[in-house]
Amino acid sequence: MGMKKWIVTGGLIIWASIAGAQCSICTKTASQLGKESAEGLNGGIVYLMMVPFVIGGYIGYRWWKQEKSSAS
Repeated sequence: MGMKKWIVTGGLIIWASIAGAQCSICTKTASQLGKESAEGLNGGIVYLMMVPFVIGGYIGYRWWKQEKSSAS
């Protein structure tokens, strides 16, 4: 897969996670908390979800860069 396809795929994953970051139980809980608390809960979920993606992306980038330099 080309680099552009990886970027587009990663962007779609991030967009999808931000659009609907709550599971059904969290959605029900958030609806009972009120608007501000629900937005805070959703922001926390997105933040916790993004950390593994950023770490994985960094590791993948370093691996890709090392493989590209060793192939040259």
